[in-house]
Amino acid sequence: MAAAMASSCFSVFSSTINFRSSFPSRSLPPTPLRSTALLTSTATADRKIASGSKRRSSSASSSFNFDDEGESALRDPFLRKSKDGISLLRQSENNAQRNPGRLQTAAYKSFGMQGKDRKELVNAVEEKGEPGNLQDAAFLNAVVKVYCTHTAPDYSLPWQKQRQYTSTGSAFMIGDGKLLTNAHCVEHDTQVKVKKRGDDTKYVAKVLARGVDCDIALLSVENENFWKGAEPLKLGNLPCLQDAVTVVGYPLGGDTISVTRGVVSRIEVTSYAHGSSDLLGIQIDAAINPGNSGGPAFNDHGECIGVAFQVYRSDDVENIGYVIPTTVVSHFLNDYERNGKYTGFPSLGVLLQKLENPALRACLRMKSNEGVLVRRVEPTSDANKVLKEGDVIVSFNDIKVGCEGTVPFRTNERIAFRYLISQKFAGDVAELGIIRSGEHIKAKVILNPRVHLVPFHVDGGQPSYLIIAGLVFTPLSEPLIDEECEDSIGLKLLAKARYSSASFEGEQIVILSQVLANEVNIGYEDMGNQQVVKLNGTQIRNIHHLAHLVDTCKDKYLVFEFDENYIAVLERESAIAASSCILKDYGIPSERSSDLLEPYVDISGDDKGTNQNYGDSPISNSEIGFEGLLWA
Repeated sequence: MAAAMASSCFSVFSSTINFRSSFPSRSLPPTPLRSTALLTSTATADRKIASGSKRRSSSASSSFNFDDEGESALRDPFLRKSKDGISLLRQSENNAQRNPGRLQTAAYKSFGMQGKDRKELVNAVEEKGEPGNLQDAAFLNAVVKVYCTHTAPDYSLPWQKQRQYTSTGSAFMIGDGKLLTNAHCVEHDTQVKVKKRGDDTKYVAKVLARGVDCDIALLSVENENFWKGAEPLKLGNLPCLQDAVTVVGYPLGGDTISVTRGVVSRIEVTSYAHGSSDLLGIQIDAAINPGNSGGPAFNDHGECIGVAFQVYRSDDVENIGYVIPTTVVSHFLNDYERNGKYTGFPSLGVLLQKLENPALRACLRMKSNEGVLVRRVEPTSDANKVLKEGDVIVSFNDIKVGCEGTVPFRTNERIAFRYLISQKFAGDVAELGIIRSGEHIKAKVILNPRVHLVPFHVDGGQPSYLIIAGLVFTPLSEPLIDEECEDSIGLKLLAKARYSSASFEGEQIVILSQVLANEVNIGYEDMGNQQVVKLNGTQIRNIHHLAHLVDTCKDKYLVFEFDENYIAVLERESAIAASSCILKDYGIPSERSSDLLEPYVDISGDDKGTNQNYGDSPISNSEIGFEGLLWA
């Protein structure tokens, strides 16, 4: 439905998407907009929805909503649903205009969801007028509005991109010609511009680093005029409970700066919707609406204590917003300064079980009420060389770990054990205290970022692909699952995505995405979304390995073996001859992505090929329905 405000009319669209990503799949007809908010500013209507773009529907783990929206007055909510039915509503500015479908504004309570048991977390920041006593506060001038043009990859047709769309968010100056914002505000960016408060000039910005797991991005502006009279913000310390907090940004509902006040309600390890990660987060009760993503939160001394980035929405709760604390921000900045790029937060790579039951502790020969039980160790983690299933971790760098998987945190507070891991950097060494068969031992482990068999985000802009006689091969990823919809992907591939871990770094699940019909592939036209496991008897490690096997093949036939005991055979010379004709017929520029033009390097360390390590528990904390288990 269209809503007329002042002299402008605009319509809003929304779409549902899956758990770990925010990309559309198939087109859905738009439904009438049901708005509960009165928007009076025409500036909010300048978002352009990409017509004809694909829409997707999927599942998520916890309910989070990104607060990135701004001038694009209404964000397209991306709904994702997890295994336990809790929905994750991601409403990032970058994804806003891409998905027409079920339309809702960020002001909606349920964003198109029915029933109290369906909850959502939304990235957003609020939109109330600035109090008079802050009108002339100098720190407000460090908060800028971000205008981003996004062009997301098309994972179903990996040789092309989707139609571009625009969004707005917030950012703030931190000195040295740099700004901070949320990663989801500049996801798949092709152009980023910023505008200062009280200025009518937009300046081009460059994305220096993007931390998907912590939802932070670092920007720079080269134009010296932008920095004239600018005073960067000072990062403050972690606040205490009930400390006053002021959220500032450029949310939906207007074009000028917006200020909201509240208090710190809780500080604990929180699920980050954009990165599907678990890091320290600050819960506040200040109202948060789409558009303030990337905006700062201040204490009473005018110090920045974090970055607003998501909101929890449910019929059962009110005023639950989240801020990325300065400890996480500082980790991101230090990582960038150390390495010249962002490398990510490290992981121990183990699945742990709480030891609250006395009989369980006695069986493990535990003499004290402490420690967590190792239930699974990922093959790609350094801990795989040290830890065994059945070990009990009782300390981390001499800090004792409780039987509930918590460690001391400030006065009279405890926090999840994985908080200690997040304070380290990639390559750091940690000393673990372990009890194995009743014997206490010490072991050192190198901490590195987690290796995902099925990635939540695809680096490099475009997904890899290989076309052989019309057979389109591409690695399985969460964005592809979101775009294709779970029903078309199939339960077996979904189970691998949710339960499998990589056996070596670089391992991928390569699937036949679709078949471009041609005489050479008659009989295979209906195949799609099936894992290819072997080519001419050789097990496939990743998409680059498949391209290498095809290029070096001298046999008369190319024999592809799929996961469900199905085979497809092509005559090699006929397949090569038909490639140029197929590419021309379907308007495809190349038979493979640019990364597959590089020489293949075997990094698996053996000749066994892929061997997905299946477990009985999901590989993500957000999808584990039992609180007694957790990934560290």
